[in-house]
Amino acid sequence: MRPLGRLAALAAAAVLVAAMLAPVVWMIVASLRPDAGVFAPSAETVAAPLSLEHYRALFGERGFLRPVANSLIVAAATTAVTLPIAVLCAYAIARLRFPGRSALLAVVLAVSMFPQISIVPPLYLILRELRLLNTYPGLVLPYLTFSMPLAIWLLTGFFRQLPRDLEEAAMLDGATRMRTLRDVVLPLAAPGVASTAILTFLYCWNEFLFALSFTLGPDRYTVPVAIMLFRGRYQVPWGEVLAATVLATIPVALLVLACQRRIVAGLTVGATKG
Repeated sequence: MRPLGRLAALAAAAVLVAAMLAPVVWMIVASLRPDAGVFAPSAETVAAPLSLEHYRALFGERGFLRPVANSLIVAAATTAVTLPIAVLCAYAIARLRFPGRSALLAVVLAVSMFPQISIVPPLYLILRELRLLNTYPGLVLPYLTFSMPLAIWLLTGFFRQLPRDLEEAAMLDGATRMRTLRDVVLPLAAPGVASTAILTFLYCWNEFLFALSFTLGPDRYTVPVAIMLFRGRYQVPWGEVLAATVLATIPVALLVLACQRRIVAGLTVGATKG
């Protein structure tokens, strides 16, 4: 029974991997086909050689490099602002004793559960008064409303799983709380901090509603907004949409592949105690 069970597990895993990869493979192949062969391919379109026509259109007519650059700038800036503040807040919640600590963490979590559409109108009015619409700060600041609670919640869990012995030893030797955080805690929590940074970046890269609401022109569109606004004169250019989706997926896939060990290590912090 054991070999049969292992074979069944392998077969189930193969089916699952195939189910996950099939849409990706179809998207890549369809982006290299003419529009007529995307959804109802004929023998002619299937036999036609692969073409980079849609990708050339993206960089020529669509100027797709601008949305990619906008998404990179906004996601990187939001992550850079979120992480230091979230580290300090999470460490204070995890290690310091003060009244309302549990309530504060509950409020942080509750904020992250708010539907985005409920705060778009007030944020729009605030950004309009500050003249930040259609600017990079006008996207980074709204992104902080959801990336910060997420980062604080994740980092608090990571810090709580770290042993206190090394921190107490460092403070007995005369180290301040901030120096202990910098020299002792952060090196131990590096996998958790790295995974939080990656998740924050991915959230900002994929965010759509705020980017659509607070940008007014193609010079500040992010990748999701630019793809959504692709329009032809009489039809949607699905080939270009799929090609843009492939390009938008590449940075995320490369980031995850490059940091997969950090992500796994961070997400499993605290699974075992040592």
